[in-house]
Amino acid sequence: MSSSASVSTYRPRAVRIWLFAVAAMIFATLVVGGATRLTESGLSIVEWKPVTGVLPPVSEPEWLAEFSKYQQIPQYKERNSGMSLGDFKTIYYWEWSHRVFARLTGAVFLLPFLFFLWRGWIPPKLKTRLWVIFGAGAALGAVGWWMVSSGLAGSARVSVSQYRLAFHLTLACAIYFAVLWTAQGLATRTETAAPARLRITALVLSLLVLVQIYLGALVAGLDAGLTYNTWPLIDGAFIPDSARLWFETPAWRNLFENTLTVQFNHRMVAYTIWLIALVHAFNAWRAHHRALHGAAMIAVAVTLQATLGIVTLLHAAPLPLAMAHQLMAIVVLTAAIIHAERLSRRSTPFIPA
Repeated sequence: MSSSASVSTYRPRAVRIWLFAVAAMIFATLVVGGATRLTESGLSIVEWKPVTGVLPPVSEPEWLAEFSKYQQIPQYKERNSGMSLGDFKTIYYWEWSHRVFARLTGAVFLLPFLFFLWRGWIPPKLKTRLWVIFGAGAALGAVGWWMVSSGLAGSARVSVSQYRLAFHLTLACAIYFAVLWTAQGLATRTETAAPARLRITALVLSLLVLVQIYLGALVAGLDAGLTYNTWPLIDGAFIPDSARLWFETPAWRNLFENTLTVQFNHRMVAYTIWLIALVHAFNAWRAHHRALHGAAMIAVAVTLQATLGIVTLLHAAPLPLAMAHQLMAIVVLTAAIIHAERLSRRSTPFIPA
């Protein structure tokens, strides 16, 4: 499209609907991915076949061949030895569903994007941002296989690396953040200018939730939710002894490999988010700003999520509670992104360059 094209050729509403559809697909993929991790299904498919892997096994020989491959990795030998073919199919379908959702999400992004580019419906500045998002999504697929490969044959692990798991999940959530923020930014609305304090705390909240999801992935990767199942004390104290928190060397390894430190950090950031959410809602109420509704919803959502996290911990992370906790994390992130974007600008939508 010529750079002199009229702004009237842009179709922000169509692009916005498309981006919301992409965001919904990413949301679903995150939920299925969380279930895949919690059911320990992520290593059931031991090969990366971006094209042929779309179709699952159909015949009995095909299923037996896939099962035979799984039986060669440490997870089967140490945790699932003697598993039936029926049980294998269950975990296989979880991982297969996650991979198919991810590929469908890529198609839902790329195909309409190419069409919109062809029609000249996307302004240049927005075009650059969307190409960056697509590149991040393509990288996410490679990161996903890099994560899975950490627990396959030749590895001493029976699960994926918590480092790679946390990076994979956080990158997916960051892409979700970018897509949802961009979609919101295409809306035309009149907003009363928000005080700087509200804008800053809303953005801080959304970023802290992203950090908390990263920490939660470390907890999941280490199965840290199966230990220290007391609250509000952890290891017998509200703040554990430093010798227990920092016994690994070098010290930075405790942040990623010490189950006590990882769970403690997850708790502390949760308290921080909850307090900031309450203060943010109070400030919105005191300012008589229309953001109060969104701020109050976030405070309630964070409180529910914190409560769910405590109950999940006290019951040693049973599958239904753990899945609900992971789902609620994405709901809180969604609410925080939408709220922060609404407060970040006044009335004009994304301006074509």
